[in-house]
Amino acid sequence: MGWSWCPGSLVRSYSLVQLRAGQIVGSTYHTVRQTGLLRKAGETEERITAVASWQDAPYLTDAERVALELVEAVLTPSPSGERVPDELYARASAHYDDKGLWTLTLAISQICFFIPVALIAKPIPGKPPGKNYSK
Repeated sequence: MGWSWCPGSLVRSYSLVQLRAGQIVGSTYHTVRQTGLLRKAGETEERITAVASWQDAPYLTDAERVALELVEAVLTPSPSGERVPDELYARASAHYDDKGLWTLTLAISQICFFIPVALIAKPIPGKPPGKNYSK
């Protein structure tokens, strides 16, 4: 992935976060794409499948859980208006240093940038970029 400075655990969290974002917004394209990338990276089927029910899945680390909680907080409206409370930020900061937390923030922002493209243009999962649109 070209992230030589980035610990492997953060790269895995990054990919899991992007998969969860695709699941939350109902994007088959992102869900299929991220699942494929995770498989190619050697993730187990148990870990990939567990992303949908991450809260009690025994296959994920506490750091991965807080990363998944962050993406859910960003993408899910909150009745109180505050999506990322200080308590969640503090828990994330306990697992990731400043660079790691910013990397997760950018991973979330990157997938949020591409979500409208997937939902509006409806690319075809499994087709190569440039050949994955029906029109």
